[in-house]
Amino acid sequence: MQVSERTRKARNGWWVLAVLLVVLALVAAGALSIVHLDRATNVLARVGGPLPLRLFYAMGLPGALAAIIGGVPSMLILGSGFFVLQPNHAAVLTLFGRYSGTVKQTGLLWANPLLAKNKISLRTRNFVSEKIKVNDLRGNPIEIACIVVWKIEDTAQAMFQVDNYRHYVTVQSEAALRHVAMSHPYDVFEGDTTSLRGSTDEVSQGLQQETQDRVAKAGVVIEEARLSHLAYAPEIAEAMLQRQQADAIVAARSRIVDGAVGMVEMALSKLEGHETIQLDEERKAAMVSNLMVVLCGHEAARPVVNTGTLYT
Repeated sequence: MQVSERTRKARNGWWVLAVLLVVLALVAAGALSIVHLDRATNVLARVGGPLPLRLFYAMGLPGALAAIIGGVPSMLILGSGFFVLQPNHAAVLTLFGRYSGTVKQTGLLWANPLLAKNKISLRTRNFVSEKIKVNDLRGNPIEIACIVVWKIEDTAQAMFQVDNYRHYVTVQSEAALRHVAMSHPYDVFEGDTTSLRGSTDEVSQGLQQETQDRVAKAGVVIEEARLSHLAYAPEIAEAMLQRQQADAIVAARSRIVDGAVGMVEMALSKLEGHETIQLDEERKAAMVSNLMVVLCGHEAARPVVNTGTLYT
């Protein structure tokens, strides 16, 4: 059965405390009147005394017994109804197993002593999940963990819909993390648009929504969910590092080649524009080959000075 939160007001405990003190004074006066009834009656008759005592002594033993018999149970009833709530805390009230409402007031409060008062914190909480091993979208084993920030929004659902809301949030957050990790590749390769490493904001939003959908029945709100650890599993970490290095080398070489081609085109264009040297196609090809070797080589070029003719 679905249970939703209902707000309930509790009485101000200070007023009830004042009533309790009055009852306590009456019970104490009744006890004193019984113990010193004969002696006190004579003394008060001569010198006077406080009004409550004079009333009890005037009523005699039956009045004192009536005050004690009626006052002691009243004190027990009034005393057992007090409870204190701090800011961002609530008390879920149940009467013989039936949900009666949630009190969110703060300070010294009083409610029916027959009501069970289960206190629950409404403060924002967070936890860091354990590092779990899971396969990403490409089947590569990775290690991943997350930080989840959450708080209770519906106290009734948190208390009655799940057995232990803290454990429930932990388990469901790890399940959501596994699902998100299996839905994305670790890194961007050919044809990929998002990745766990490169699309942090998108992955975090997906993880937050996935976790929220799973814990909604517990009356919990996920305020933030982010990855706290992400790495390849140790058994493939070295191989994947080599692949990343190879991808970086290929990307750098591609950039170098693009730049070298542009520089060669610019050199030939300027030579032809100034008409300094007339080059036929064969000489252009040789010049392009030499320039590409110089520009794309790993080491500094060591030119060979030709002192002869260009023709054989």
